[in-house]
This record gives sequence, C-alpha cells and structure tokens, in this order.
Amino acid sequence: MEAGNRKLIRPSFIEVKEQQKDRKNNKKPVPPDQTNAENYYYTKQMQSKTPMVVVLKDGETLEGIIEWYDRGCLKINRDNGPNLLVYKPNIKYMYKAE
Repeated sequence: MEAGNRKLIRPSFIEVKEQQKDRKNNKKPVPPDQTNAENYYYTKQMQSKTPMVVVLKDGETLEGIIEWYDRGCLKINRDNGPNLLVYKPNIKYMYKAE
C-alpha cells in the first residue's frame, strides 16, 4: 500500500461561521416572562362590569364584580355582603356568573 498524496478536506472558516449562524437562527425564541393575558382578562371584566364567581382554595365561593386588581390581589364588590380584598394565591379559579 502506497501512501499517496491525500488532500485533507476541511471546511473553510466562512462555511463554519455560516453553519453557526444557521444554528442560532433555527432556535426557537425564548417565550416572554409575562404575556399580559391575565391583565387583559381582568381589565375586560372590570370595564364590562361582568358578575364573576370566585372559588377559593377552601371551597368557598364569592360572587361580585372586580373593581380593581394588582399583582397580588383582587378587590371584589358584592351586593349581598361587604366588599372583599382577595389575595390571588387563595383563588382556585373564577368564572363568569350566569
């Protein structure tokens, strides 16, 4: 077996850079930390004064209209009782009253 002249095939620096750029472009973008969907939902319900039912983690249900909200709580105006300030971590779920 003779050792002939073998040419080493190596990609050029430009080709390597283009491949790296393509890999970066194919990555999915990182989703945003906050979508503002919750804020949009609360604002919509407040503007239309939609009667809401809020179910707390202990099973208690509250009916009323959302007056305002912030990062940690909701203020619910009720006809059948005093207005309440409800902390969001205590809310299991909520829905529109019918």
